[in-house]
Amino acid sequence: MPSKHPLWLVLAPFIFLVLWAGGYVVAKIGLQFASPMVLLSMRFAAVVAIMTVLFAVLRPPLPKTKADWGHLAFVGFLVQTVYFGIAYLAFVNGVAAGTAAVIMALQPILVALIAPRWSGEKISWKQWAGLIVALMGAIAVILSRLEIGPPPVLGFVYCVIALLGITLATLWEKRFGLSHHPVTANLIGYTAGLLGLLPLLFYQGIEPIAWTWTFVAAFAYLVIGNSVIAVGLLLAMIRVGEVSKVSAMLFLVPPLTAFIAWLLLGEIMPPVAWGGIVVAGLGVWLATRKQQQSK
Repeated sequence: MPSKHPLWLVLAPFIFLVLWAGGYVVAKIGLQFASPMVLLSMRFAAVVAIMTVLFAVLRPPLPKTKADWGHLAFVGFLVQTVYFGIAYLAFVNGVAAGTAAVIMALQPILVALIAPRWSGEKISWKQWAGLIVALMGAIAVILSRLEIGPPPVLGFVYCVIALLGITLATLWEKRFGLSHHPVTANLIGYTAGLLGLLPLLFYQGIEPIAWTWTFVAAFAYLVIGNSVIAVGLLLAMIRVGEVSKVSAMLFLVPPLTAFIAWLLLGEIMPPVAWGGIVVAGLGVWLATRKQQQSK
């Protein structure tokens, strides 16, 4: 039977996969030229400017209630300030791009385990088994990286906080999110994220940027590829019930990220780490398989 979804939505999981995996690596490149909060503040301000222009041209509808405004702003704060902001701090505190991707890939499992608590459903043993397998794979990746250098403990703490941020954002969007126009949703979400970053920006201080063509290219990718396209696709897929496809493909993000990081950054993943990535991906697949089969 032909798909009921438009072509862009059918291709959305694959586009999202490439952009999301590349974002980990490009962020580390950008952080070589600018401090985390300065880079993110510029990134969010650029997105807000783009969305403001699009809003003025398209005139999409605004949220109808104060609650809808609040939900959009809260999800934006969780995704932009907590997830991206704290993940950037993890990068500058020694966490490799591939390792961060493995930790963040646990997000669909946490969603699968926590979401039933909101609806009263039971968690299957396959989901618990998937969680255990994925955790074993993630631990293997982390331990194997210790052979290369000292453990970035603070960086791992930041990764966990970022993971919790994107998990809560997904759960909140699934429960309270409505089908708002993407320009409206992004304008409100990124404005909330930018406002959430300001205290951290002023606390860390505004450090100068080393303007190079490499930084400009990385910044353009982060604004257009990650902030506009990838996040927009993620929220769109969640709202139309395609989140299971995102979960199924997220286990491909760590190996793709590690490969791109090896090409562009020279980050070495020991053989044990590659095995851990495969194990973690298997765990994610096991934990989300029930959702796929029920379709």
